[in-house]
Amino acid sequence: MSDSFIIGIDFGTAYSGYAFSLTTSGAEPDFYMKKWGKEFGLDTPKTPSCILFNEHEEFLKFGYEATKAYSKLRGENAKKHYFLQNFKLALYNKKLSRDVMIKAANGKTMKALKVFTESLRYLKEDALKTIAENTEGTKFKASDFTWVLTVPAIWDSSAKQFMREAATQAAIITEGTQENLIIALEPEAASIWCKTLPPDGFITQYYGGGSLDEYPGTQYIVVDCGGGTIDITVHEVQDGGALKELHKASGNDLGGQTVDRKFKEFLREIFSDGVWDEYEENFPSEVQKIMYDFMYFKQVDEDFEIICPMSLGTLAKKRQEIENFFETVKGASWDGGAICTSKETLRSFFAESLKGITDSLREILKKDLHIEYILLVGGYAESQILRQHVIHQFGDQCKVLCPFRPQEVITKGAVQFGRNPAVVAFRKSALTYGVSVYEKFDKFQHRINKKYTVDGKDFCRDIFRKLVEEGEDVGWDETREYIFHPIEEHQTSMDMAFYCTDSKYPKYVDDCAVKEIGYFHVDMPLTEGGRNRKVRLEITFGTTEIRATGTDILTGLNKSAIIDFITKT
Repeated sequence: MSDSFIIGIDFGTAYSGYAFSLTTSGAEPDFYMKKWGKEFGLDTPKTPSCILFNEHEEFLKFGYEATKAYSKLRGENAKKHYFLQNFKLALYNKKLSRDVMIKAANGKTMKALKVFTESLRYLKEDALKTIAENTEGTKFKASDFTWVLTVPAIWDSSAKQFMREAATQAAIITEGTQENLIIALEPEAASIWCKTLPPDGFITQYYGGGSLDEYPGTQYIVVDCGGGTIDITVHEVQDGGALKELHKASGNDLGGQTVDRKFKEFLREIFSDGVWDEYEENFPSEVQKIMYDFMYFKQVDEDFEIICPMSLGTLAKKRQEIENFFETVKGASWDGGAICTSKETLRSFFAESLKGITDSLREILKKDLHIEYILLVGGYAESQILRQHVIHQFGDQCKVLCPFRPQEVITKGAVQFGRNPAVVAFRKSALTYGVSVYEKFDKFQHRINKKYTVDGKDFCRDIFRKLVEEGEDVGWDETREYIFHPIEEHQTSMDMAFYCTDSKYPKYVDDCAVKEIGYFHVDMPLTEGGRNRKVRLEITFGTTEIRATGTDILTGLNKSAIIDFITKT
């Protein structure tokens, strides 16, 4: 593997894409971004995050090809297939297991791990094919590259592990090449790219001077406006252009799909008496086409119209004249086969999402920080309504900047992050993390129900031993360690649970605010030394994933301690 060969995959809720860099030693870094949809007369930096399987759950198509193939299916044939979109949302704020199921457009379910695996497999194979076509047919394999996969910063450790396991099943990495995959946080990737842009690389409010990374001490908020999530991070530029996180990642699941949902609810309100529900059930591929067309109207701030499909019109006429459906609905009208919607109504679809963005930004701006800029990135930032709203709300406090082609910056930043993961020098710990330990029982300090006696000695169990505190600055390569002793003399392995909490000062691991999120296993094959034996656990919190190493000090055996964040079923 060459660290200079990098593929960055931006796997988004609504759209996905990739970029790659093939730099030889000492050469100026190159950069290529895949363009999609040429066979359909398009030229876009990302393709829809849609995937199509046949009735036997066998992969057929991804992206534009999936939407096109699905739109051609009719009736019972459409119902047999599995068409999935917006499925990335299934990993946000959920209790994950490897058997978690997600729902397709026809209501049938599939294993989420298979859906993510086949999506990543397609992107991997397409990337290797594209690279071969641009390098005179040079054959590359996955292990020749460092792969960077982007995820929302507000995802928990189980969701990040889920994506890593999907990448493994997709053969992006294999046993022995796990280090070839780097998980990048989406707003961090965007920040890395945007901090190097000149002033004319942004639209919206102008600012003078050079790029942001030329001015150490500059503080700015990055708002990644995605299809599924609004993902926010706060950075300060350090000497040399490195970044320090000033506020732990925040956000919500009120991204662009919230606007889509409001629009669909509006159509259901128009075509009442069960008309829309019947249409959605019997013509799911046509509904998908309507929603796909609506994505373009979200970017503007004006009246718009959508041609009413014949199937929807036929169902509606069975109830009453189509014009009658519009009599009790404000902001919409019928005009010779088209559904016309006012810009005021369009703006109303944004209200819930924009409130979520506004509330999150106000919370950050109340802190004792010196924020100079708000950067809007991600495909949803293409929306004029969104950009105008943020300028109106915060333009008098900060310069609101949006890079040209905001949909591309995460993909491009992912490649840069793969070249230098240390660029984010410090991160804020989102939670307090720790392990469960025993200590000598003290009746004045410990609850009596926690007493545990071994060989006549009293211990207190379930003590929360803090390794890192919520809000604490952690360097990107910084490790925390703890020395464990076995409770029993002839113990040959040690299993330790891993916990987190919002609280800064938890006492016991079964306190109401504490939850178990993973576990470690470390072998201790030699038993001489009894309870005096030691295991050193070292955990790295400063990278995008939590990693651990366990060392049996007696034997010197050093190996990765597996932290399993995914729920057992």
